[in-house]
Amino acid sequence: MYGLVNKSIQELITTNYGQEKWELIKLKSGINIDYFISTEPYDDAVTYQLATAAAEELNITVEEVLFAFGEWWILKTGSEKYGGLMKAGGANLKEFLINLPLFHDRIMLIYPKLTPPEFKVEDIEANSLVLHYFSKREGLVGFVKGLLSGLGKLFETKVDIVHILGKYNGHPHEAFKIAW
Repeated sequence: MYGLVNKSIQELITTNYGQEKWELIKLKSGINIDYFISTEPYDDAVTYQLATAAAEELNITVEEVLFAFGEWWILKTGSEKYGGLMKAGGANLKEFLINLPLFHDRIMLIYPKLTPPEFKVEDIEANSLVLHYFSKREGLVGFVKGLLSGLGKLFETKVDIVHILGKYNGHPHEAFKIAW
């Protein structure tokens, strides 16, 4: 993942828990990187080690860490660093989710070494849809749910997110029923 992701995790921790807590998490993770460069790719293991150490240090599950990070990514990192792209994605939650399959195409112009997930939207109804999530990366369901929750908050729309199928029940990808 790009350094921007790890920097964002650092900002989430330092903003909510302080610099000392971040230093403890970094030490516990075994990551010996003083400064993450936003535009440089890092091994995915770095991000997973940080999330695991944060869960241990904060006494919560890795899923909860990833969920909080997903919300943070939308409400802070995404809004502050990619405000124009976020606004271009849609005027409301439904429009944004329908346009989500094209979103990473634009991001790849900024980060050419990105290995983005793919999304497919189906069963679009007035107040719900099904979002399919395809990724080479394992273990990011909590992050995706946090992103979706963050989008609901960004668009001031209460969302209900149900993980309807995934690798946990034998499917090759994840899918979420999102209702508002």
